[in-house]
Amino acid sequence: MIRIILNKYILFLICLLLFACSGTRHLPAGEKLYTGAVIKLESVEKIKNQGTLKTIAQNAVSLKPNKRFLGMRPKLWMYMKAGDNPKGKFKKWLKRNGEAPVLISDIKPDNTSAIIDAKLFNVGIFKTHTEFKIIEKKRTAQIMYISHIHKPYAIKEIKYAVSDELLNNLILSEKEKSLIKPGDDYNLDLLKRERIRIDASLKKSGYFYFSPDYLLFKADTSNQNHDVTLKLTLKDSIPQNASSIYRINKVFIDQEYSLEEDIMHKKDTINYKNNIFFGKKSEMKIRPKVIVRSVYLKKYDIYSRENHNTTLNRLMSMGNFKFVRMKFSESDTAAGYLDVNILMTPMPKRTFRAEVEFVSKSNNYIGPRMNLSLLNRNTFSGAELLNLNMAGSFEAQFIGKGRNLYSYSWNPELELTFPRFVVPFNLNRTHSTYIPKTHFSLSYNFTKRVDYFDMHTLQFLYGFKWKKDILKEHELNPVSISYTSILNKSAAFEALLTSNPFLKKSYEEQFVAGANYAFTYNEQVLQEKRLQYYFNLTCEVAGNTFSLAKIIGGNKITSDNPSKVIGSIYSQYARLAVDARTYYIFKSKNKWVMRFIAGVAAPYGNSSVLPYAKQFFSGGPNSIRAFHINSVGPGTYNQNAANKGFMQLGGDVKLEMNAEYRFTIIGFLKGAVFADAGNVWLLKSNPTNIGSPFSFSGFANEIAMGAGIGLRIDVSFFILRFDFATPFRKPWLADNNKWVIDKINIGNALWRSENLVLNVAIGYPF
Repeated sequence: MIRIILNKYILFLICLLLFACSGTRHLPAGEKLYTGAVIKLESVEKIKNQGTLKTIAQNAVSLKPNKRFLGMRPKLWMYMKAGDNPKGKFKKWLKRNGEAPVLISDIKPDNTSAIIDAKLFNVGIFKTHTEFKIIEKKRTAQIMYISHIHKPYAIKEIKYAVSDELLNNLILSEKEKSLIKPGDDYNLDLLKRERIRIDASLKKSGYFYFSPDYLLFKADTSNQNHDVTLKLTLKDSIPQNASSIYRINKVFIDQEYSLEEDIMHKKDTINYKNNIFFGKKSEMKIRPKVIVRSVYLKKYDIYSRENHNTTLNRLMSMGNFKFVRMKFSESDTAAGYLDVNILMTPMPKRTFRAEVEFVSKSNNYIGPRMNLSLLNRNTFSGAELLNLNMAGSFEAQFIGKGRNLYSYSWNPELELTFPRFVVPFNLNRTHSTYIPKTHFSLSYNFTKRVDYFDMHTLQFLYGFKWKKDILKEHELNPVSISYTSILNKSAAFEALLTSNPFLKKSYEEQFVAGANYAFTYNEQVLQEKRLQYYFNLTCEVAGNTFSLAKIIGGNKITSDNPSKVIGSIYSQYARLAVDARTYYIFKSKNKWVMRFIAGVAAPYGNSSVLPYAKQFFSGGPNSIRAFHINSVGPGTYNQNAANKGFMQLGGDVKLEMNAEYRFTIIGFLKGAVFADAGNVWLLKSNPTNIGSPFSFSGFANEIAMGAGIGLRIDVSFFILRFDFATPFRKPWLADNNKWVIDKINIGNALWRSENLVLNVAIGYPF
């Protein structure tokens, strides 16, 4: 009885709170709270895409009602509770963070109706009429706008009547690239974009002073057929220089420019390939030859906006300059010519950076990580970047089954990057907006797994990165060599290897020498796109050169009796992986993200098992978040029961799918709801029966699955992520018991310890 009374009392308080938070109790006398607008379209004929037209009309309603949350208006309530002249810090805080009431008297429906008509006119509904009516309630009021519309006018044809013959011919030469197609509905925004496209095309041909505003579309409408004929013309009067083709005359280059100085006061200059450099040759920080390699504006060439942008982007992508800008002026010595000043503000030659992180992993390992970096720009006077890194970390497990296990590592790395292709043969310069880069890196990694082993890895890399455009990036490393050795093996580790030949093979001393390639297509840089795609392909081969040399020498290559190079067994394998993602951005800026990962790797020839570092893993903060890091699979194998501490097992095949809905809670505080599924498998059975090998008929029954919620602190330059998840499906359980949703028991401490996983990470998972 007491519980019933208590529940009713709590319910009464909740209702009271909801009513109070509506924010309508203290409105000024005679006023009503504006709760929004409703758009209604009426037509005597059937019109397609009415949803789009309704959205266009809705966008004309500029004044938005007070924000609501679960039927309440908490910000409005805060503002009203604070009063007109708040006293005290708390009430001032309420006022500052609250939201003033939007009243029906603030709305000007006549003006909004006119704006709706104008918006619809811009999409081909030339004879619309919008009326409104106010729908009132006790304390609130809503406005309904009724637009009487007709079928949009369609484009019948486009005529080109530009008075300047040369301009007209240039525009006609790219007519097939026009954004306006006969049969499409009239759209003012499309006409504006077409003017911009034509302007960009003309600027490729030397029309430096031309502007999209000089182009005019004239429309001739037909009431009978609801169509419109467009005629493209020039405005009656445009500047003379706008219709003139310009060439490049003098190119001035200043690689030591600062805003405080006037370049015209510099006296010392040198001439290099028709480019005038400010400063003495002996004092040039970067050799003129290197700078000119990225300058595509050449003396006597016709001005091209494409060459203009290519020059800017290539100089900036060198990594040596803070700012690069260009100033154009008409030449004093020749009519129809432009002088260009390329002004580059250098970055400091040396930069030191120190980063300290505290890392918490989903497998209960925590610890600090530090990275020290010394960057030398322009190392050999050719804009080379020399980067010396020293990274170190410590991690330990203080709770869970592997408590008191810990490891530490340190990793020095030397990397040298050249702003060009460094190859032993001549390579023609490509006309790319982005500068190609060649990198050499030498690194050493020491990892100590206390009570297990010491691992030493030496790696050398020689490769290239280049981009054809902003969306596509290529990376090719023709030389990738690494040598790994394991020393100071403990008795426990030796026993573990003895009991598991597969793991032993993975941890043998291995010499990996091969090549790899990666291609990335990324539309996330196109921020205006609501539907964005990301695709990454990586492929890698190793050991083939050594095996070919052995075969030519008359040796037989088998994994049972593997060959050695410099005293170590070399690995031979092929590896392919794909990462595909889709990002859909809602109008509210919330996101729906999906990812699919597939990978396969096959050891052959000299190897029967992939090197440990080349295997696929699943589980963790950037994978299936309902399972601890690298703990899923292979196949039906249960790594949690095996309890091998640091020794997670990987696979030869990986399939993984992720879906996540990201939304804003308030300000920089973001939320997410997600679901993950996948697993890794071996390609063939192994002597210790670890899991089950991959098969097309059975892999679907071995998928691990989980879901959860996330909280993210997103301050743009730094994202701290907390993802809380639980398994829905465990592949190692019996066929009839793999789904564990019905076994969720939040109130049980044992269930929570075994099934709730908190992932703490930096950045988004994908």
